[in-house]
Amino acid sequence: MKAEGIVVAAHGRNYRVEFPGGTTRLCFPRGKKSEIVCGDRVTVECDDGIDSGNGLILDIGARRSLFYRSNAFRKKAIAANLDQLIVLVAAEPSFSTELLTRYLVAAETQRLETLIVLNKRDLPDKFSAALSRLLVFGHLAYRVVPLSARTGAEELRPCLSGRSSLLVGQSGMGKTTLINALIPGTNATTREISDALDSGRHTTTRSALYHLDADSSLIDSPGLQEFGLKHLSFGEIERAFPEFAPFIGKCRFHDCRHDREPDCAIRAALSRGEIAIDRYAAFGSIANDVS
Repeated sequence: MKAEGIVVAAHGRNYRVEFPGGTTRLCFPRGKKSEIVCGDRVTVECDDGIDSGNGLILDIGARRSLFYRSNAFRKKAIAANLDQLIVLVAAEPSFSTELLTRYLVAAETQRLETLIVLNKRDLPDKFSAALSRLLVFGHLAYRVVPLSARTGAEELRPCLSGRSSLLVGQSGMGKTTLINALIPGTNATTREISDALDSGRHTTTRSALYHLDADSSLIDSPGLQEFGLKHLSFGEIERAFPEFAPFIGKCRFHDCRHDREPDCAIRAALSRGEIAIDRYAAFGSIANDVS
C-alpha cells in the first residue's frame, strides 16, 4: 500500500515519517542520494501497512519553501515547508552577527518570516551588551525577542502559533533548553527518535520536527557554525538586505558590486550612516561567495 506522511526526523539516509493519526515508521529513500528533509511531505510504500516494518519513500511532494546552505562543493538542505525562521543567539557565549546575517539572507530569499531570539536574560550585564549588538536588526524591522529559555520560554509561544518554524543557531546558544521548555517530554521523544534512526552516537547531527499543537510545529536543527550561500546570485544577495532597497539601481554602473566602483549609491549611503558598517561588511563577505 501507499501512504502520505510528513518527515519528522532525519539522520543521514534514515527518516522517521509520521502518518495521519500519529503513527510513525522508519523509512528509506530510493537510490544512493537523497535531499529529503524534515517537513517534507512524502509518499511511502508500505508493504505491510503503516503500523509496522519499514517503508520506502517513493516521492517528495511540492515544497512551498526550502531552507538550505551551500559551499563550492555541495548543497545541504535543512528543512522544508516552513513559514518562519527563528534564529537563537545568546548573551553568552558570544554570537556572530555575520552568521546571523547569513541566516536572515537565506530566509529573505525564501520569503520566510524571521524572528531573532536573544537568550540568557538572566545574565543582565552580558545580556545588555548582546542586545545592543542587535539594535541594527531591530531598526531594520526584524523582530527581536529577549528571554530566558530556562524560565521564560513560554513568552515565545505566541510567536510560534499557526506556523511551521525552524530553529537555528550556533552551538551553545541554548536550543536544547528552549526546545525542552516548550515541548514537555522532548527528551524521551529524542531518545525514541535516536533509537529509531540508529543514530544514538550522533544525536547532534539529526533534525527533528515537534508538534506544538494541531496547527504549529517547530523543527530543531543541528548547531550550525557556518552557513554558506554559494547557491545565491549577486542580485538575490543584494535584494536580501532591506536597507539596500532605496539605493539599488541608482549606482553609475548597472553591474556595480558596491565595492570600489565610482558613484556607488550603496557606498554613498554607507558614508552617510544610512547603512551600518557591520551589515555592509557582511554583505561583502557573502557577495564574495558568488564571485
